[in-house]
Amino acid sequence: MANLKIIGVPQSNFVWVVRMACAEKGVPYELVPVRPHTPEIDAVHPLGRIPGMRHGDLALFESKAIATYIDRAFPGPKLIPDDPAQAGLVEQWVSFINTTLDPVMVRGYLLAYFFPGTPDGAPDRARIDAALPAMRQQIGILDRAVTATGFLAGPAFTLADIDLLPILYYLLRLPEGGEMVKEHRNLHTYYERHAERPSFKATVPPPPPAR
Repeated sequence: MANLKIIGVPQSNFVWVVRMACAEKGVPYELVPVRPHTPEIDAVHPLGRIPGMRHGDLALFESKAIATYIDRAFPGPKLIPDDPAQAGLVEQWVSFINTTLDPVMVRGYLLAYFFPGTPDGAPDRARIDAALPAMRQQIGILDRAVTATGFLAGPAFTLADIDLLPILYYLLRLPEGGEMVKEHRNLHTYYERHAERPSFKATVPPPPPAR
């Protein structure tokens, strides 16, 4: 069978998601660690965004599409359950993370620290402060969601959990985000437990290269 290639820098939360999906399934892959808008990813994604995937003649972009393909194409534990109701819960939470949490927590808050775009490179306090009220609400929603089972969607570990864990990892490394997560006991316990999974530990990204 052709080699599976995951295209994108490992520090991206969405690249991390598809790498962790591979690790959960036991799927070998080659990481092509390129930044957005480079030739390798431009050939896959029409807007040059990461991640991308190549598997033989198949090219895919968008982390959800890639993770779903990996789940269906390879043996191993199911990341999206076959049961329609449980699959619907997974799809619900992945959509919520990608369309609601990521724009606030990652594009708004985290990137204001990591890629601030300020003249002196200091964190962009205006963007950070603007994100905090929505982050508080969203973290409260997540805390309530994991209370019953210790998982985000149903009674087992799924793609929904994989989608969330990289975001929590980064939040816990910054002052306001870390404080918010730690204040929510159920969510913090959830993170600490699942951060011990071999698939998570095997895919923690290295520090970003110097720019």
